[in-house]
Amino acid sequence: MTDVSPAADPARENLSYEVFGRAVRELAQVIADDGYQPDVILSIARGGVFVAGGLAYALDCKNIHLVNVEFYTGVGQTLEMPVMLAPVPNAIDFTDKKVLIADDVADTGKTLKLVYDFCLETVAEVRSAVIYEKSQSLVKCEYVWKRTDAWVNFPWSVEPPVVKRAGQVLDA
Repeated sequence: MTDVSPAADPARENLSYEVFGRAVRELAQVIADDGYQPDVILSIARGGVFVAGGLAYALDCKNIHLVNVEFYTGVGQTLEMPVMLAPVPNAIDFTDKKVLIADDVADTGKTLKLVYDFCLETVAEVRSAVIYEKSQSLVKCEYVWKRTDAWVNFPWSVEPPVVKRAGQVLDA
């Protein structure tokens, strides 16, 4: 289940798209075997978008919402606290729903906690699913594909952007 490609740096996990596909499918199977059938999958952008899409197909859930949260500003660099960016989903859309929060990694857990707390007052039930969970995470997710304390290189974030946005410096 965890045949992650060997990393040049042993302190890092390198996840390929191929292994990611298997990881999402295995994670979905664990959720299904647990009997949890979410009404809504709430994706934490950006990395959670990939996880949410795969889970939504595998769990046959067509109601996906997205929440944009800014926390990481670089490798190992964060804001003091995560911040939800506009447009923030309307909590009324989740009233009495079973919500599955999807993200790529529960690192500090601060982002997951922000989104979890946002849902808590209105939803019938909220659970979380991640590909990776780190031991220091404030949130212990109900569904985890792999636990690690290494830095994770995801296939969608290891390459620099192909375009330069205003005020952004791209690595050569």
